[in-house]
Amino acid sequence: MLYTTFDSPIGELLLVGDGHSLHGLHMREGRRPLRVSPAWERHDESFAPVAEQLAEYFDGVRPEFEIPLTMAGNPFEQLVWEELQRIPYGETISYGELARHIGHASAARAVGLANGRNPVAVIVPCHRVIGADGSLTGYGGGLERKRFLLDLEAGVLTLGT
Repeated sequence: MLYTTFDSPIGELLLVGDGHSLHGLHMREGRRPLRVSPAWERHDESFAPVAEQLAEYFDGVRPEFEIPLTMAGNPFEQLVWEELQRIPYGETISYGELARHIGHASAARAVGLANGRNPVAVIVPCHRVIGADGSLTGYGGGLERKRFLLDLEAGVLTLGT
């Protein structure tokens, strides 16, 4: 497995992949920070397209990512992660709405768990899922980062380059 890091406005991000697709994008700070395995090899060049697209996203000029992904998860998680990628930039959806979209209307909690296991943060926009009452709930990187990403996508933030 290959890895690199990316300095972002929400902190250092750990990118993990195989040289062909991205397997993980993890915040180095948060509820469950991922540690670099001694078996992994640092290979910055393999992640140049990902880093470029992340920079454009954080500059507010890239609403969608074009990165091959390989995400390990059970069939239900895969279904949730696919649906997450359909949530338009700058929009939010509740866990219940997401459950209905995937045909499991009574599975809002299971959707929340799958959302929390998303291995590719930011690019697979789990931050766009909010509580039924519009409140910010559950984000592995912390609610302040979730708020930052939602504000960035809403055009509230001006980061400047």
